[in-house]
Amino acid sequence: MENFLNYLAGIPWWAWILIFLVLVAIRDIFFQRAHTINHNYPIVGHLRYWLESIGPEMRQYFVANNREELPFNRIERSWIYASAKKENNYEGFGTEKDIYKHQHIFVKNAMIGYEVPENHPNKENPYFLPSAKVIGAHNNRRKPYRPASVINISAMSFGSLSAAAVEAMNKGVLKSNAYHNTGEGGLSPYHKKGGDVVFHFGTGYFGVRSEDGNFSMEKMKALVTDNPCIKAIEIKLSQGAKPGKGGVLPGAKISSEIADIRGVEVGKDVLSPATHKAFSSIPELLYLIEAIANETGLPVGIKAAIGKLDQWKQLAELMVQSGKGPDFISIDGGEGGTGAAPPSFADHVSLPWVYGFTSVYKIFKDSGLSERIVFIGSGKLGFPAKAAMAFAMGVDCINVAREAMMSIGCIQAQVCHTNRCPAGVATQSKWLQKGIDVPLKSDRLAQYFKTFRKEFLEITHAAGYEHPCQFTMEDIQVNVDDDYLSSDLKTVYGYEKEKVAFNGMKGLYNCSYLGGQRILEKTS
Repeated sequence: MENFLNYLAGIPWWAWILIFLVLVAIRDIFFQRAHTINHNYPIVGHLRYWLESIGPEMRQYFVANNREELPFNRIERSWIYASAKKENNYEGFGTEKDIYKHQHIFVKNAMIGYEVPENHPNKENPYFLPSAKVIGAHNNRRKPYRPASVINISAMSFGSLSAAAVEAMNKGVLKSNAYHNTGEGGLSPYHKKGGDVVFHFGTGYFGVRSEDGNFSMEKMKALVTDNPCIKAIEIKLSQGAKPGKGGVLPGAKISSEIADIRGVEVGKDVLSPATHKAFSSIPELLYLIEAIANETGLPVGIKAAIGKLDQWKQLAELMVQSGKGPDFISIDGGEGGTGAAPPSFADHVSLPWVYGFTSVYKIFKDSGLSERIVFIGSGKLGFPAKAAMAFAMGVDCINVAREAMMSIGCIQAQVCHTNRCPAGVATQSKWLQKGIDVPLKSDRLAQYFKTFRKEFLEITHAAGYEHPCQFTMEDIQVNVDDDYLSSDLKTVYGYEKEKVAFNGMKGLYNCSYLGGQRILEKTS
């Protein structure tokens, strides 16, 4: 035995490599039939699969130019990273963007911009930018809510995101006075680190789920009572990445912690159906909204990606007849999506945000309902110029998902669906999550939100306004096509945004319904 070990020890290192490669070749040729390339080209064939696996990173860093990559190009990502780190986010020598390209946005600046006067809230705090509307005010909810930030975190679940990522985000919204949408995975301990929360549920009713998989009003009441951080409730009808499709959470991924949060059994597959059990028609949806609002006292809204409009028209008609309805409507674009979705859905089902939002907004405007509703937009709107366009169309707040992920370290590796996220953001791997420094990343998310609001305000002031709610559709111009070169949003989309009631930033600053830590400061 000793002689044998000595013999092995005498084999040079290059021989071991050669032996390993021979074994791989034998396996490829004689034992495996799954991969034709590996069989026909043993050893070398593995290089092909390895290069394919790092294709997104190779294109991202070495092939694609600064403006052509999707879903977010290098310039967009760099702006978010630099803003989150409070670094120089300027660019030199003029824009690299083709300003004659289709859908390019132009914000029309005023000849003389708005000058912030003395004793103005933005003199002391250049980041102060709350919603001009109060959610739930029109329907006289017992606990109306004015978001203290016009940019907030969109629906992303614990389970889809890691515990460390969710905790960093919640602590970040606490520091930036924004709100944090839970996503449909339920309210986790990581959502309860001090930030305002919008509780979101979908067809799985996680967190408010009865034993038979239906919606439980008793659990909803208990959840709201036990968690005063919840400021509003959102019912998901559909989402941008996969509208009209449910999902399965495999039992192998359901830990005791996730089972407790979602109200499901450990180790048992859980189905999220494509449609709701709690309602099957627009009147039933309206009834559920009012029932939840009455039982909890909180504003209640709906979230959807947009396709057909007939049921939206029915909802508007019922709201006119009854005087009741959702307090807010979140419109998601087909370009959205932080989780896994089949390409057939992600690429083709539901309208892009600009088409979907304008279609729905016109319905409620024509019905005289736009003042009653707080409109929230989500779908790659986490940049000041895009936000200006959205506000000109009628949005009151925007929600961001992937932009928030990037602010805490996401590198757009596009492996969210594999549980192998290298940044630790979209994975349940304990090892990968350890790379997230929660205090540091929470600071970065907060700084991204603050930088966004500051630059958004600066664009607003350049256009001659005090608050983005004052933007009109004639203030934004877009390139259309070669025959119809460029025009304002009013001409392109065929409507005019309803004027939002606004009496100055001081009124928002002194609002008793203002969320975030501002309200705590005024009452302490």
